[in-house]
Amino acid sequence: MLVASMTGFGSLARESGFTLGMALSTTAGIWGLPGQIAMVELHAAGVSMLFVILASSLANARFMPMAVSFIPMIRDGVQRFGWMFALVQLLSINSWAAGQRVFSGIVPQMRARYYVCFALICMTAGLIGTAIGFYGIGAMNRSAALGLIFLNPLFFAVLISGTAQRPTMAAILIGVPLGPVFHMLSPDWGLLATGLVGGTLAFWLHGKLNSTEINN
Repeated sequence: MLVASMTGFGSLARESGFTLGMALSTTAGIWGLPGQIAMVELHAAGVSMLFVILASSLANARFMPMAVSFIPMIRDGVQRFGWMFALVQLLSINSWAAGQRVFSGIVPQMRARYYVCFALICMTAGLIGTAIGFYGIGAMNRSAALGLIFLNPLFFAVLISGTAQRPTMAAILIGVPLGPVFHMLSPDWGLLATGLVGGTLAFWLHGKLNSTEINN
């Protein structure tokens, strides 16, 4: 699924005028498909670099809470704090979800090694997929490339649901029916509204259930 999504990105990158080096460095440097797509589309539109960076950063804003929740779980296995800056660059939804699922069974001192190996495999797969899409553009039209890219949100949902955490499951169950409704109301803001309302309701519901359990 990861290779397929990045294949779609590689195709779009070449179509937008990127070289192979630019496409690969975008995958490795941003390492988040929404931000990568934002960079490619805005670059093709001739938008100034300041707004390209801003849009890519906002598109991948989810990495901030992901990093805040993830890094403490691997800190015991990292001797020098400076390495955290390199390790956090490897973080993706794949390695985040895998860590949430398996770290409870791994001693804290070994978690960083597991994470590095897993994250490097994911990064390598992403770079390979980008290269395949870049060179295979002749056999892939824009609709097919976008279809491969939009496998990514489905992949995210499957990965996140695999963590089996109540707030995560609540957010997915609330967000799935809300998505089409908000999209019909506002195609431009529907996705943002779905995440904001669904996440907020899931957070409130989780807190309510926790307080009920404590009182009982």
